[in-house]
Amino acid sequence: MTQIQVDQFEYDTLSQPAVALMLEPQRNDSESAVHKHRKGQLVVACCGGIVCTVEDGVWMVPSGFGVWIPGGVAHSNRVTANGQVCFLFVEPGAASLPDRCCTLALSPLILELILHLSGQAQDYPADSRTARLAHVLLEALELARTEQLYLPLPASNPLRTIARALAQDPANRATMANWARHVAMSERSLARLVKAETGLTFGQWRKQWQIIVALQSLAEGQSVQRTAEALGYESVSSFITMFRKTLGTSPARYLRNTVGLT
Repeated sequence: MTQIQVDQFEYDTLSQPAVALMLEPQRNDSESAVHKHRKGQLVVACCGGIVCTVEDGVWMVPSGFGVWIPGGVAHSNRVTANGQVCFLFVEPGAASLPDRCCTLALSPLILELILHLSGQAQDYPADSRTARLAHVLLEALELARTEQLYLPLPASNPLRTIARALAQDPANRATMANWARHVAMSERSLARLVKAETGLTFGQWRKQWQIIVALQSLAEGQSVQRTAEALGYESVSSFITMFRKTLGTSPARYLRNTVGLT
């Protein structure tokens, strides 16, 4: 699998408050090696989707959203085959942004400003028009709302075993009792471990996993029916109900609202 190479741009050496890079289209369907930046990084899905992985979690970035990664946090990104990704690098202290990774809902203004910035010379002077636009962008970004498109990854071996199994077979509907036997634990001990490491019940954690898989499938252009089948739902309607309860909208409306920008 081809790796996304962004270190050649040496954005960390620039002192500008915000600099942007539009990834070349031929690099789609690729995954980066684990890396980190001095600057904070916003990974923006212009179309398709991106899966961002850090040590303790996975973020899904559908079109129109971005995942914020503070400076110094090791991460890797995978872009879906039909995806188009843009990176925004933010100088430490240039904006009041979260000190933890999170998914941000990006307004049309923010998205257009990022796309515009990516087409400008990145070593712009502090008194230039580009600098003024960069400051407007960062002020708007500070107001972006966060979304719960996040799956906490547990650290213990038993839960990592379950996570790997679910990654390989998202349609697996085994009960918590089945999983407890699989990892040689009591059901009560497994429930306590999941809560301690993820902050969620086992059912909530598995549902969040399904949402991440569903969003990736939809971002890759799969139909709602195919996505429901891949997750082991007996009917499309039950999948739609789960999706709407979790994200507040139906898959069809979600797809209409996440049309690519490029």
